[in-house]
Amino acid sequence: MRNITLENITDAVTTSLGDDIPPRNREILVSALKHIHNFCKEVNLSYAEWLEAMEWLRRAGDISDDARNEFILISDIIGVEVLVDMLDQMPTHGETVTTVLGPFYRDNPPVLPKGASIVQKSFEGQETVRVRGRILDTDGVPVSGVIVDVWEDAPNGLYEQQDPDQPDYNLRGRFETDSDGQYEFVAIRPVPYPIPYDGAAGELLNYMGHHPWRPGHIHFLIQKPGYKTLVSQIYDGETEYLDNDSVFAVKEDLIGEMKPAGEGADTDLVMDFDFVIRSDAKLQIAAE
Repeated sequence: MRNITLENITDAVTTSLGDDIPPRNREILVSALKHIHNFCKEVNLSYAEWLEAMEWLRRAGDISDDARNEFILISDIIGVEVLVDMLDQMPTHGETVTTVLGPFYRDNPPVLPKGASIVQKSFEGQETVRVRGRILDTDGVPVSGVIVDVWEDAPNGLYEQQDPDQPDYNLRGRFETDSDGQYEFVAIRPVPYPIPYDGAAGELLNYMGHHPWRPGHIHFLIQKPGYKTLVSQIYDGETEYLDNDSVFAVKEDLIGEMKPAGEGADTDLVMDFDFVIRSDAKLQIAAE
């Protein structure tokens, strides 16, 4: 097309797509291009604003590395990761709802026996909590042999790989459910913490007028062959920021209650929380 105008620029770009690209590529690109072009027209985007946006993306790339993906953080701040997770992981048989994995997961945490503590270092003012529950299938039957990875921040608001003063793999552990589908471990009551805001993501937060804080939570990664992997987080029902999480990942069904453990207990608090996982057979039924 030799004469590009405001009226035909979108068609010129979308019709330039190759005839032999996969249909899904075409579906995604055509929709994305139309939305991007319409956005620019809707806000009457200036050239200076476009250029600043390009520089902002460059800064996001500059700070990203193997340990930190600034673009994922940006997608969290605008609710895209949570939205995609809800679209892709929609419950079909009453299983526990998912939420985002987050940037602080580490593979191969310490394998610990049921009831063991993931706490390797104590902090002043900490509250210990015994977390326990069952892993059930969608028919309510306990599932044994489920691998449960857990991880959380310390009372200073830092995960261990952020904090050189914490032992390696502190506040992380891998457990296996027993014959009754039960899991159990000792942790520290999680505290709110800010997502990293020293880069392009922080600039976006300032532009939005939003804060960087996340409510206190414990991460769970629940896996067993023959079952759909469950990625979730359990939130302390008394934590701050439940109603305005900076990455919009809170769901009512994932809010737990940390109760006083009672006299003679070896922890300050106790929290009971059951998870429901879906078998691959049920997944096949849902697909059909």
